[in-house]
Parts: sequence; C-alpha cells; structure tokens
Amino acid sequence: MNDPIGDMLTRIRNSQMRGKSTVITPGSKLRAWVLDVLADEGYIRGYEKGSDANGHPTLEISLKYFDGTPVIREIKRVSTPGRRVYMGVKDIPQVRQGLGVSIVSTPKGVMSDANARAANVGGEVLCTVF
Repeated sequence: MNDPIGDMLTRIRNSQMRGKSTVITPGSKLRAWVLDVLADEGYIRGYEKGSDANGHPTLEISLKYFDGTPVIREIKRVSTPGRRVYMGVKDIPQVRQGLGVSIVSTPKGVMSDANARAANVGGEVLCTVF
C-alpha cells in the first residue's frame, strides 16, 4: 500500500456512504494521530485500537451521523506520496471559510489548521474535512 492515509480516508468515505456504524483499518501511529484530530473536531465518535487474527494492529473507527446523514460531508487527501504539499503558517488554507478543518502534520505533531496557526507552525497538509 503506497498511501495509508488515503486508504483510511477512502474507507471512512465508503463506509459512510453505506451507512455503516464502524469501519476497521490497519493501525499505525500516523493514522491514530489523524483520527485524534477528527475526534477532537467532532467528525467521528472515536476509535479503538486492536489487532487482527495475525496480530497486526488495527483501528476500529466509530462513525458519527446526525439525523441519518454523515457528519463528514467531504473528506479529501491534499498531500499524496507523489506530490507532497507543504505550507507555511500563513498559507494554511481555511476550508469553507473556517467551517471545515485542514489536518496538518507539523514538527509539533499532527494538528488542525486552527491549532497550527495558534502554535505558529506550518507543515504538510494531509487532508481537508468538511
């Protein structure tokens, strides 16, 4: 697998289109950090760490719905393995005039765009969520 973050975002997107309550994805630290930001911003209920039959780590993500519609309307990968996108603190984009959130990997950790501006750090823009 070349793009683990893109794979996780696609699994979330597909599960929400099917109306699933949970989705299981392979586990890693970076994926868990991205899910921490999604949970802090209120886009998912949370996630639990586990392992599959072979002992590989997994993450079970609890998806969030409001009146039967998914809370995440749009989730897009910005920086890909073939084209990395780095931005300074002044260039980090606002998603839908601040209604959405950009997830940024900074030297101080993975955080939302608002937290990155508050910490005055830039970094790699992983994805945008609305």
